[in-house]
Amino acid sequence: MIEFERLIDHHCHGIVSATLERPKFEALMSEAHRPEIAGCSQFDKPLGLILRRYCAPVLDLPAHAEPEAYLAQRAALGGEEASRRLLRAAGVTAQLIDTGHRSDDILDVAQMASISACTTREVVRIEAVMEQAARTSTTGSELIETFETLLTTRASDAVALKSIVAYRTTFAIDQTRPARSDVLGAADAWLKHIETNGWRRLEDATLIRHALFLALDTCAECRFPLQLHVGVGDRDVDMPKCDPTVFIPFVLQAEQSKVPITLLHCYPFVRESTWMAEVFSNVYFDVGFTLNFTGPMARRTMEEALEMGPFFKQLYSSDAFGLAELHHLGAVQFSRMFGAVIDGWIAAGDCTARDADRIGAMISHQNTERIYRLVAG
Repeated sequence: MIEFERLIDHHCHGIVSATLERPKFEALMSEAHRPEIAGCSQFDKPLGLILRRYCAPVLDLPAHAEPEAYLAQRAALGGEEASRRLLRAAGVTAQLIDTGHRSDDILDVAQMASISACTTREVVRIEAVMEQAARTSTTGSELIETFETLLTTRASDAVALKSIVAYRTTFAIDQTRPARSDVLGAADAWLKHIETNGWRRLEDATLIRHALFLALDTCAECRFPLQLHVGVGDRDVDMPKCDPTVFIPFVLQAEQSKVPITLLHCYPFVRESTWMAEVFSNVYFDVGFTLNFTGPMARRTMEEALEMGPFFKQLYSSDAFGLAELHHLGAVQFSRMFGAVIDGWIAAGDCTARDADRIGAMISHQNTERIYRLVAG
């Protein structure tokens, strides 16, 4: 494995630090939203293999400890101590944390800084902010005004904004700024539905378009990147329409505004994402989540990430949520797979060791420091 001078996780989430029973632990190993299959375990997949190999020694167990032994030792240490060990062993120097998903269930930005002993900053998810506004609003105009005020306030202490438009409406939507009257009408309709039928998450394309263009304006003003979820996710994702090339009209508008767009995890659209990073001046990408869930086969993903994408356009990410194990494995997998690919290049005479160090520095921290303005300049 390669060691990096600094490793910045530009896209991740908080963890659950409580001691977890096996069903809850395994639920956090899965992207599925379905009942557990009797007699089957989330340890029996690529992620389970690397978790047992690389996390077990951090908890004073032999590599490949059986799941029962791993979970018993984790419980004996306590969830907080186990999580502290795993997070600190990852060697990450800074985390940029999306706080918009299940925020009541996980540690917040300050708590993550304490348990991980690294710098943490917030990334604000725009759909979550609009949903927050909806919970306290009685009219469409109040909702939109509240959302706009909240987003400005939240952005003041953040380093980026994020959208999950691909989840909620897919990328295959009208990619122009909506008229104010249409936005207010859509807001009224959403609140009326909530009042009549109970809570409904934000899924209206007109409202999401309004949020996206306000986010674009905010990012341009604050010199923030805008993160975009791409590809993999829950089972309600309409995968073909989550291809980032579908969103090129919006990306072009962001390019005109000089707003960096960071495409997140990208599976199965890694090659499409690297091509976009090649041809658009403002597009960056990572393969975070994918390296964990492909486990021993993750080298193929890293090869795709490095086959066309400019080295100054790729970022490190774990996309870890819930389990400290996923944060730890994100760093392990990136180090292993980047090292495997780059060592092959050196052996073939395609780059020098000095080149390899320079490429690794760009992806591990320099690109993130530059576009998120984490260093002076």
